[in-house]
Amino acid sequence: MSEGIAGQGPAREEIGRQRVEQALAGLLPALQRLDRLLEGAVRSARLAYGAEAAADPYRGLHIAPGDVERLLSRPFGVPLLREDAAVLPLVDGVADDSRLRRVGRLFGLSSFELDLIVVALAPDLDLRYERLYAYLQDDVTRRRPSVDLILNLLCTSPADKLARRAHFAPTAPLRWHGLVSLVGDAQQLQPPLLAQFFKLDEQLVAHLIGSGFPDVQPEGIDECPASFDMLPIAGNARRNLRLIVAEARQAGRSPRIYLQGRRGIGKRRVVAAVAAELGTRLHIADGASLPADLAEWETTVVGLLRAALLDEATFYLAGVDRLLGSEGFRQREILLDRLATHRGPAILGGSLAWNPSPESAAGFEVVELPSLDDAQRLACFKAEFAVAGITLPEADVEALAGRFRLTPEQIATTVKTGVRQSRRCSGPPPGGQDPPVMPGEPSAVDFFASARAQSRQLLADLAREISPRYRWEDIVLPEDQFAHLREICAQAKNRHVVYGRWGFASKLARGKGLNVLFSGPPGTGKTMAADVLANDLYLSLYQIDLSQVVSKYIGETEKNLERIFAAAESANAILFFDEADALFGKRSEVKDAHDRYANIEVGYLLQKMEEYEGVAILATNLRSHLDEAFVRRMQAIVEFPFPDEAHRRRIWESLFPAKAPLADDVDFAALAREVKLAGGNIRNIGLAASFFAAEEGRSITMVHLLHAARREHQKLGRTWNETLIRPGGPAS
Repeated sequence: MSEGIAGQGPAREEIGRQRVEQALAGLLPALQRLDRLLEGAVRSARLAYGAEAAADPYRGLHIAPGDVERLLSRPFGVPLLREDAAVLPLVDGVADDSRLRRVGRLFGLSSFELDLIVVALAPDLDLRYERLYAYLQDDVTRRRPSVDLILNLLCTSPADKLARRAHFAPTAPLRWHGLVSLVGDAQQLQPPLLAQFFKLDEQLVAHLIGSGFPDVQPEGIDECPASFDMLPIAGNARRNLRLIVAEARQAGRSPRIYLQGRRGIGKRRVVAAVAAELGTRLHIADGASLPADLAEWETTVVGLLRAALLDEATFYLAGVDRLLGSEGFRQREILLDRLATHRGPAILGGSLAWNPSPESAAGFEVVELPSLDDAQRLACFKAEFAVAGITLPEADVEALAGRFRLTPEQIATTVKTGVRQSRRCSGPPPGGQDPPVMPGEPSAVDFFASARAQSRQLLADLAREISPRYRWEDIVLPEDQFAHLREICAQAKNRHVVYGRWGFASKLARGKGLNVLFSGPPGTGKTMAADVLANDLYLSLYQIDLSQVVSKYIGETEKNLERIFAAAESANAILFFDEADALFGKRSEVKDAHDRYANIEVGYLLQKMEEYEGVAILATNLRSHLDEAFVRRMQAIVEFPFPDEAHRRRIWESLFPAKAPLADDVDFAALAREVKLAGGNIRNIGLAASFFAAEEGRSITMVHLLHAARREHQKLGRTWNETLIRPGGPAS
């Protein structure tokens, strides 16, 4: 975030002009001393080059015989351009509060190194210095100061010139921090150090003259909390941050912090609070967008750190996860080496655990930002609703906070999106005119839908999303099983009350999720029941086919499960594992390595399910095939029986929409009595019969239903005689 200029138009220009004038006033004493130094250098040059030099129109373009004699007679290493040592150092007389002096303190520069900067800066302020430097270097093409010219101007003896070469080394402060660079002559393949030109970084030039930075700066942040108390983070994390900042201040050093937490947990708000506590600006960069090439990576890091230090800002590098593995080892080492000499505050942020070596010169402290608990999420929702000016019933706000394990960033987006959604017009007014844009009153439904939309992308490549469409009145089950599903739904709705408000979370290390087992023959309503629960809870539903998750390659099944549960934790979704028998079967007796590994897979799954705090539903056709250790870990088990005649009739009667044209001869009682299939098959029959009728342009008749029933039996490999039911009459 570069130095901002408030205001617009003439006011902004005036403030900018005043800032530049102030910066130049700070440089003026050094430039005046440089002018005196150059006056003496020109007199010395005239004596060194001889009287005929002034009359030679090609001076600097060729080497005359007299030049060779003078070069041979010159003593080794004697600085020819020094006449008056009283003008050095050039920075004498420069005020301590000037930008030049501040740069010296920020980067640990000596007076000699500040003099180097003054000599190199002069041509950027006045082009007459280019002509003077060309004359002093006896070459009209060399308009920028070379290392040799600088040493001749600022050194007093051959030994001094040799010793001062250390200031131009790659590890010297000026080059290490990227404040200057050495540029070789294009006509020379490998020019010696003395022949190379001394060039200041553009950021440094812009800073010294008070014009801001010429390039786009790292992303800034405006939502800066007034204090740590306003951060929606755990109390121990808040205490650790305060302690780290206080200890750094007491030791007279800048803090180094690694923030670990899931994406969207609020790391940027934390670094904004740290910057506010330190009284600095804030520079933010995204590690994921930085170049992978080592040379480009180092150049970019140097530029970012230099910009942050010049702006006296806290530097924050987000998304450093790619640096924490073996593939990012070299980039991480370069970053830590650079941060070891960086004098400003620095914070890194990522989602992976990282334990920096205590011997690391960068000296990072790790602060973990755990997921928000129910009370913190509730506080976040209330704060966002207050900012938006929205009032919802307390029960609805608690339900949002308890049902969706969102991050602070997601909560803010949920509220903003919900408000925007509510402003859409619901329908045209009378008369058919285009409706005016009238804001609606946001309801809990808007925010539930917005919260559910936050995480749809996370599981997209791992599972199939099912859009919930069924309601309680659509499912047909025996009374006890129906009541059991209602109880499961109530448990999911009130977890924030029991675990949060009533404190049961402190009694459980894990197992705070809701793991449910649905068992029963195919087509008995297991998938529909999961759909009903998701619809009632306003949660996304993802169906996972375990036959696709289980891999024959060792270790791949665990990786697949890890990805699913990690994504689901952020997705606030109901996981519906279909065909659970593929992995959750009884663990076999260990006879070979494959048996042993199969048991490891089941054990790993049990561990992940106990750690998962969401809703996981597993469906199996045969409960007897499941491992008892797994069954014991289920909070609820619902048996889906094969429907009897009464339930089959209810399924037939609830099957057809109100708009479907049913003929008078349709006999649901006869169908329920003779078509002894599960609900899923019955729905297939009803849909197929509807297509038969649509093709004929008629209402759905008993003939269509009987024909569809015969096809469904054929598909199942069963024989069935449709003449058992006489259309329009009782069974024969």
